[in-house]
Amino acid sequence: MSDSHQVKSNQQRNEGYSDLRDLIERFEEMGEIEKVNGANWNLEVAAVAETVAAQDPGRAPALLFDNIEGYPEGFRILAGGANGLRRLAVVMDLPDPETEMDLVRSMRRRMRTKFEPIPPLKVSTGPVMENIDRGSDINMWKFPVPFVHELDGGRYIGTDDLVIMRDPDTGWVNCGTYRTMVHDETNVAVWMSPGKHGRLISDKYFKRGEDCPVLISCGQDPLLFISAHQEIDPEVDELAYAGGQRGRAIEYIPSEVHGLPIPAHSEVVIEGTMSRTEIREEGPFGEFMGYYASNASELPVIKVERVYYRTNPILTLAVPSRPPENFTFARATVKSALIWDEMEKAGIPGVKGVWCHEAGAGRLFNVVAIEQLYPGHASQAAMVATNCHAGNYAGRWVVVVDQDIDPSNIFDVVWAMSTRCDPPEDVQFIKRAWSTPLDPLLREPPWQNNRGIIDACRPYGWKDEFPKVAEASPELKAKIRAKFPQLYK
Repeated sequence: MSDSHQVKSNQQRNEGYSDLRDLIERFEEMGEIEKVNGANWNLEVAAVAETVAAQDPGRAPALLFDNIEGYPEGFRILAGGANGLRRLAVVMDLPDPETEMDLVRSMRRRMRTKFEPIPPLKVSTGPVMENIDRGSDINMWKFPVPFVHELDGGRYIGTDDLVIMRDPDTGWVNCGTYRTMVHDETNVAVWMSPGKHGRLISDKYFKRGEDCPVLISCGQDPLLFISAHQEIDPEVDELAYAGGQRGRAIEYIPSEVHGLPIPAHSEVVIEGTMSRTEIREEGPFGEFMGYYASNASELPVIKVERVYYRTNPILTLAVPSRPPENFTFARATVKSALIWDEMEKAGIPGVKGVWCHEAGAGRLFNVVAIEQLYPGHASQAAMVATNCHAGNYAGRWVVVVDQDIDPSNIFDVVWAMSTRCDPPEDVQFIKRAWSTPLDPLLREPPWQNNRGIIDACRPYGWKDEFPKVAEASPELKAKIRAKFPQLYK
């Protein structure tokens, strides 16, 4: 398929997709969504979302929960919206893929040829303003806030969310994804890992002796969540980044209290002020590495001053758990493309594929395929993949393989590690890298961890004499697939 054909297909596929509700309709037409009625917000919603996603990673349906016990019909929860191969292609406005690498390559093509951020567009109103609760009308329990894990310290309205803050020095608006626990009717708390942009911004306010303004979107287009939970460069507006991916500006409305940008088509948005003096216990919460690695801690209270929401609002839910999780496929795809892009910008030639495996929670086990071009090429590629901005936070392993290995195929990867890697010669280590309190191997600050780099490529000095692979040729495989199609559904 030519690039021009792909651009045309993108425009046709995304025509009319304006918000989460339009997207749900599209997913229904594709047969990519299942409706679940009568689940309880207390553990059942999250357990269903977790187990369905784990049955068929990257191919499981999205789930739309309705008639949630104790809540009116129409107060819904969407889980795993973009966490599927075909659905993610629609969200990212990319051609239909057959494999993970098809999707990553399409994203790389866009980054390389036509992607530019589009600044968000200010509008006077939007669907999110259909209802506004102020003062005594505010009650966070009116929404079906899920209790996610059995050992959690509370109910979390923000998992698949967007936390919006403004840098007090530069005016830069940052959107990040941080868990949000509901304390009571009018107070919530946000946990942010050290070094994350939201944490740095709130620290700036507190050092000035000021409270920190904040918006929290708890139901929105999955593209905003995808943009918010990636390691995009500092000073880049994630709303502009999302607009560039979408091909049109994200509309926003200035909030009533702090003038922060409310995504006009979000489902539920909380506006409040993070106190520099009042703290309460938050957590624990089962996190994305699959563990309760951090204990409950004292965090600043966010006093809720406004709640903006659509009629019959839809919360969006990500369930951190033992992998595969119900949001890590989307994370893995986007992060793979970002790492690939940063490697090429750093001057690494011959990159043929990147995949951040869901078994590593989309961060901890990343594989790079290269065409070896010179001695030390594999080691150089691994070092850059490990230390670039998109790949550095909370990593653990980077494996470099030859171009005949599909980096998304764990059988291929383990086979290469088992047959092309000499452990004493081909494993290197990096110490004191950027990590997080969520790392189960860390017990106390500083939050730094160690990394392993595995060269699972054929030895460069005699790669052309390395034993030949025992398998049918690509031509023969294509021939028998065409002759016996019923065997390869």
